[in-house]
Amino acid sequence: MNISGYLKILRLHQWLKNLMLFFPPFLGGALLHPGMVMRGLVPFLAFSLASSATYIFNDLRDIERDRQHPDKCARPLASGTFGKTPAVVLMIFLLFSAFALGAQVSSRFLTFIGLYLLFTGFYSFTLKDWPIVDVFCISLGFVLRLYAGGEAFDVYISDWLFLTVFLLSLFLSLGKRHAEKVSLGDQAGQHRLILEIYPERFLEKAMYLCGGAVIVTYAIYALNHPYMVFTVPLCMFGLLRYLFHVNVGRSGDPTHALLRDLPLMATSLLWVAMVAWSIYQ
Repeated sequence: MNISGYLKILRLHQWLKNLMLFFPPFLGGALLHPGMVMRGLVPFLAFSLASSATYIFNDLRDIERDRQHPDKCARPLASGTFGKTPAVVLMIFLLFSAFALGAQVSSRFLTFIGLYLLFTGFYSFTLKDWPIVDVFCISLGFVLRLYAGGEAFDVYISDWLFLTVFLLSLFLSLGKRHAEKVSLGDQAGQHRLILEIYPERFLEKAMYLCGGAVIVTYAIYALNHPYMVFTVPLCMFGLLRYLFHVNVGRSGDPTHALLRDLPLMATSLLWVAMVAWSIYQ
């Protein structure tokens, strides 16, 4: 097995989601304190290894279904370039490594990793076929990352930040489902059962509902920080750009959208710069 096979099955690009752990110190004005970035490396690696283990587990569960999917058929397990036995061994190694690293942070941080693995496991087994529950489970993963970051850096998570992250992740989860339903068309239910259950245009309307709620909660959060209110238009542009992205039939995966859509990437980087200027000036 060559190194590229291991890199693909780990889905390293999805590790970007675990940067959520750095949000509490970044938004709390503590990220530039001496040693704070280094302090986050072990928690970040622990959560990243745990998330890669869940991706392997999900791929093992869906291997036959993925082989019929126009895009997922290229995944290592579905394409046959990575065997099931090596995948199971790698998954177990990742889990042990994640728990070993997480234990170095704190017992509470380890609890967050355990909850993340528990919910993603239930999601892979059955919850992904429950309408509404499936997107809430995905959103819960981001919320757990947020609170795990608060624990790792000992930073308080405000109520408005929690609401913003939860609603944003719910918006993105709905977008991912909507994009799948649009791109797969009449074959959607064969690849993901839940897509056949959702009524026509339900996912699209739910996206608009959550998108509006995100703007409101983020605006209230931003008003509590000097000059951060000027990032609200950027947030609005980013949401609309993502909506455009999924409605024209492109991938709804937030990581793929961020990495492949230049305006969305530029908006994200500008948001980081403006928030940093607001907090750290």
